[in-house]
Amino acid sequence: MSTDELWALHEEVAARLATALLAEKRLLEDRLKQLNGGIEAERTKSSSPRSSTGRRPYPTVVPKFRNPDRPSETWAGRGKTPRWLVAKLKSGKRIDDFRIRHVA
Repeated sequence: MSTDELWALHEEVAARLATALLAEKRLLEDRLKQLNGGIEAERTKSSSPRSSTGRRPYPTVVPKFRNPDRPSETWAGRGKTPRWLVAKLKSGKRIDDFRIRHVA
């Protein structure tokens, strides 16, 4: 085969490969859309739908500790310890001194 014939054969093979790859890509993208649609349907069926941020909703936490000097300052025991509690603990008090007693 001459160089021109080889080049023509190369272009024909490249064109057929490109069309085959595009067809397979379309097929895979359609399949992915179907799978994502199934996932979205399951999310909408779930009892607790997620917010737009993608995080699951957490229940509100009841406060467990209260500042005796300012009763409006409470802490649920999660996250960073509030400054008022750190100061009281450094002064020698115990954390149980600030616990809110729940009446059942």
